[in-house]
Amino acid sequence: MNSSDERTTVPPAFAKRRWVLPAALVEDLYPQPRRPGGRPRRTARDWAVDFACFLLAVTIGLLAADALDQEPGLSPAMAVADQLIGALACAAVWLRRRWPVGLAVAMVPVSLVSATAGGAVLAALFTLAVHRPFRYTAWIGGASLAVTPLYYWMRPEPGLPFLASLVIAVLLAVTVLGWGLLVRSKRQLLLSLRDRARHAEAEARLRAEQAQRLAREAIAREMHDVLAHRLTLLSVHAGALEFRPDAPRAEVARAAGVIRESAHEALQDLRQIIGVLRAADSDDAGRPQPTLAALDALVAESREAGMKVTLAERVPDPDAVPAAVGRTAYRIAQEALTNARKHAPGTEVTVRVTGAPGDGLAVSVRNAPPRGEVPPVPGSGQGLIGLTERATLAGGTLEHGPTPGGGFEVRARLPWG
Repeated sequence: MNSSDERTTVPPAFAKRRWVLPAALVEDLYPQPRRPGGRPRRTARDWAVDFACFLLAVTIGLLAADALDQEPGLSPAMAVADQLIGALACAAVWLRRRWPVGLAVAMVPVSLVSATAGGAVLAALFTLAVHRPFRYTAWIGGASLAVTPLYYWMRPEPGLPFLASLVIAVLLAVTVLGWGLLVRSKRQLLLSLRDRARHAEAEARLRAEQAQRLAREAIAREMHDVLAHRLTLLSVHAGALEFRPDAPRAEVARAAGVIRESAHEALQDLRQIIGVLRAADSDDAGRPQPTLAALDALVAESREAGMKVTLAERVPDPDAVPAAVGRTAYRIAQEALTNARKHAPGTEVTVRVTGAPGDGLAVSVRNAPPRGEVPPVPGSGQGLIGLTERATLAGGTLEHGPTPGGGFEVRARLPWG
């Protein structure tokens, strides 16, 4: 879609107040599609300001025209030319929004030959200061001020000294330019506040998206931790049935029972996690969140699945461990047991959990080297990476690698303040 076809939605409350703002500011705040090369439509305020500027220029021109007959040495032809140029300058005030620089430049020589164009000159300088950067105001406004002494030298003001006339004219021009710069600065401030608001909204959207992404990643890690343990049991026992079709009937029934129970528990865990996703619940309620107190049940479940697991050491009071730290320790032990079951089936696994408040919590899971060739078991290969990230997020560290005897060990240390 072309950018010219894109429409920016204008809030209803703003649409009702649109007429009190200048068209240039409305265009910057809420751009609207228009034909190529087109200009923004004037608002009611623009028409009122333009008419006021035109009326002011005409009023000043009429006052100057009444004083032309008091100027010594001014011929009738010059007076007529002065008034004609002044009338054209007043009419040109309606073009000040379209060509602010061109009108201001044209008014510099006009101010030298026409007294009745004084109001139009002030309107042009004000418009230039409002609608163009300061460099244009400085150059053109400076040129207008520079020719002012020359004008009063050629056409002295009746009844006023040269210096007084010059000071009044310069002060009036500087006041108009300063007023225009003030209006421009207020508009720029409003636009900068608009930009800050839009940036704040964009940052808020990014933070919300990041929070959603982090929540999805947390749920994905939870799904991996919950389901990997169950599905590994399925894979191991299904593989045993496949490679030992002549196994005793009791062993086949036991393996089938473990497969059935693991599949049922995996479905239950998956149903709970999907329920959390459907409910869009950001809290941990409803999601399986075991703590360190569930470590005994995890070891017992692994033993029932045929693993040789020894819980050598454990914390005397698991409930005293902070929930987040205990949950991380449980997941580390669960993933390490899952890896041992996949890559070293039938070997002895030793689990140690020690620590105290202020000293930290140490988790160690070590398995002996596998006996013979291990059949490949499907897996993501990201378990240890996920464990390392989980331990780091908890403020701890995790190391893993082979032991001198050919086994494998996962070691983690978590803060316990």
